[in-house]
Amino acid sequence: MDRRQMLIFSAGIVACVAVAWALVFLVKDRRATRPAQGPVIMLTEAADIGGPFRLIDHTGKRVTEADFKGRFMLLFFGYTLCPDVCPAELQTMGRAMDRLAAKGDNIVPVFISVDPERDKPAVLKRYVAAFHPRMVGLTGSAAEVKAAAKAYKVYYRKAPGAKPGDTKILMDHTSFIYLVGPDGKVVALIRGGTRPEVLAKELARLTG
Repeated sequence: MDRRQMLIFSAGIVACVAVAWALVFLVKDRRATRPAQGPVIMLTEAADIGGPFRLIDHTGKRVTEADFKGRFMLLFFGYTLCPDVCPAELQTMGRAMDRLAAKGDNIVPVFISVDPERDKPAVLKRYVAAFHPRMVGLTGSAAEVKAAAKAYKVYYRKAPGAKPGDTKILMDHTSFIYLVGPDGKVVALIRGGTRPEVLAKELARLTG
């Protein structure tokens, strides 16, 4: 096996581990989930995913979960230098919101960076604007991001060999889209790769 094949094989192993780790957190108690139909995994209160957070939005304003109270959040965790999954899922979220139009006024699309070292508010401001005008980008200190990720049972880590200040290093992270209820608790997970029109239909059903 040459070096290129070894790198591809290693990347595949890391990706599988990341997905498995996320699933252990999210569905370790089968009683906490309802049977999955299509792209949506419905959660019961027993799943206990979601909760308080204290972060900074893309305008530099300090925000908490209370700022979204009474509205749904369509939430994704990722990072701006992500080469594929993050832009694909955020584009799906943005297009779904466009399809919903006024029906989606009670839904806030939110992107939380798991890479606070590189994703400062100014970076997030440019990034989220490319996907939807109402999308909110959130970041914070490493400790604040870690606490938010823990509340949502999100797995993330820098790829092996990462060094402080490295601008090219990739990250592994959970790739579900979360639908968060007006009370701050996650009510459903949407699988990656869901088409925008399907996501819009499911959101209309779940938030109407």
